[in-house]
Amino acid sequence: MRYITTLTIAGSDSSGGAGVQADLKTMSALGCYAASVITSITAQNTLGVKAVQNVKPSIIAQQIRAVMDDLSPEAVKIGMVNDLDTLNAICDTLSSQWPALLVVDPVMVATSGDRLMQADTLKKYCERLVPRATLLTPNIPEAEILAGMPIKNEADMRRAAETITHMGCHATLVKGGHANGEEKTDLLLTDDGQCIRLTSPTVRTNNTHGTGCTLSSAITAFLAQGENLPTAVRKAKAYVGEALRHGADVAIGHGHGPVNHFFNPQKLIKR
Repeated sequence: MRYITTLTIAGSDSSGGAGVQADLKTMSALGCYAASVITSITAQNTLGVKAVQNVKPSIIAQQIRAVMDDLSPEAVKIGMVNDLDTLNAICDTLSSQWPALLVVDPVMVATSGDRLMQADTLKKYCERLVPRATLLTPNIPEAEILAGMPIKNEADMRRAAETITHMGCHATLVKGGHANGEEKTDLLLTDDGQCIRLTSPTVRTNNTHGTGCTLSSAITAFLAQGENLPTAVRKAKAYVGEALRHGADVAIGHGHGPVNHFFNPQKLIKR
């Protein structure tokens, strides 16, 4: 027997609410054995990002090989890719063993508004990484950057999702969490043209730090467990909604606090 294993390739968040830390918490809470590859180290808290230090590309590559060769994760999530050297290290190392299930969260802008991807990285990111994704999970600001268009309404979200999916990924989930209203609407568009509208009640809280990382990691966990893509996305959205609700009135830090990843933790799943 073995645990269902997942891998996150992402940046470290010193405050523990986003990045690798949020990924590990989410995957663990959902019953997966979570491994990690750290691409960058950030000095940040609930108020914003203070500094970013990239990990050497050779070390990123060695981390990936160490995990992939030994643990054979069922699904992989890629988060923060800060610069071109990091992108190339990831893609070059995975080129001989691209994971069958790959969730790519294009972390470009933090909740605080800080830019997390260098401008010269975007073109190669779209060429090298996006076409390998089982699912791409941009929020509205990220979808605007990727699609090269403003998003003002749901029709714009769909057009942006179509543009992004045409870059070669199997599916795109445009997250509507930045929109106002009593409901949050996400659109899941697959490469066969299927468009699934997913809505959830708005949770009134200031504790939204790391929600994007949490959602993409939850999707990764459910895919690793054998769920199909629409079901994995629906279950992940439900998990994030409950994590937001259970952490809504808890004060951690003085800015955007984290969600409650462990409102209902699961035991590690063996198969």
